Amino acid sequence: MTATVLSTDRLTLRGWREADRELFHAMNSDPVVMATIGPLMTRAQSDAFMNRITQHFDEHGYGVWCVEYDGEAVGYTGFMVPWFRDGVEIGWRIRSDRWGLGIAPEAGRECLRHGFDDLDFAEIISFTAVTNANSRRVMDKIGLRRDADGDFDHPGVPDGNPLRPHVLYRLTRDDWQPGPEPRAPDEYRDRP
Repeated sequence: MTATVLSTDRLTLRGWREADRELFHAMNSDPVVMATIGPLMTRAQSDAFMNRITQHFDEHGYGVWCVEYDGEAVGYTGFMVPWFRDGVEIGWRIRSDRWGLGIAPEAGRECLRHGFDDLDFAEIISFTAVTNANSRRVMDKIGLRRDADGDFDHPGVPDGNPLRPHVLYRLTRDDWQPGPEPRAPDEYRDRP
């Protein structure tokens, strides 16, 4: 299935191309990017991940789009069905040399619009390691709300690993408010 192309003023969210594999692997093997996500990926692991992304589009009609900024692939944003729980998850990963440009929140808001308006999702969730302040900041910026009662230990992360404790965020179609970027909570406001 061909991925629907989404766009914002600055970004294009599109399906993956064979030519994207090298940059995708560079991002997935960047210690800065992966520090609060998980282990660095080998080229084979990164290629297998991209194959799963393509298969997800085929199976579900939506997935994780390649994000282009100034015509260059800089990361991904989109939807996944978690393997260990119900729901549709929104997630993102952006190359570290493109951090601080507002790419993840901008792409995330467009995905939320598409998910609620076009795909008719009732709810979208997101989760990350407790220590992943950057991702949590994006969740707050795009309007997701923390569900502290839903926090959990990720079943795919070994016991004792500091990335195992995860926070859960949610947003329902009824609570979604398209438009200007919501303000981040005070705990993140002064961080870069």
